[in-house]
Amino acid sequence: MTEPRAATGQHVRGEDWYGDDLGAARFVECTFTDVDLSETTSAGATFERCTFHGGRFNASTHTATAFVGCDFRRTSFFDATLDGCKLVGSVFSECTLRPLTVVGGSWLGVTIRGTNLSRLDLAEVDLREADLSMSDLTLTSLARARLDRAVLRQAKLDRTDLRGASLD
Repeated sequence: MTEPRAATGQHVRGEDWYGDDLGAARFVECTFTDVDLSETTSAGATFERCTFHGGRFNASTHTATAFVGCDFRRTSFFDATLDGCKLVGSVFSECTLRPLTVVGGSWLGVTIRGTNLSRLDLAEVDLREADLSMSDLTLTSLARARLDRAVLRQAKLDRTDLRGASLD
């Protein structure tokens, strides 16, 4: 059995991790620039205060993985799966987030402004204190999601499913 990957304060640039199994890797304060993480898998991995610029998570699957306080810029999550993931305090800017499969998870305090989130299924996701300002949530399912203190200023909510969502 191999040890999981671990790094602190490293800058990974232009690497190809396509299809790698990251397992329960742990990265703290690392920067990933133009790294291809397409079709990678992780289970119980942790990324704390990491920066992702210009990379790809396309068709990757992450289960019970934590992206805490991360900064995602111009990063693609096309056809990725986030199953029970924790994205607390992370910021997404100019990212491709659809299509995306999301199964539960805690996205407490995430910032996803001005992003096309239409037709996503975010049912039962904890989005308390999230900033979804100016995002397109048309036909998105937020059923039973926790949206307490979330910011939805100028968000497009046409036919958004909010049944059972908490909106305090």
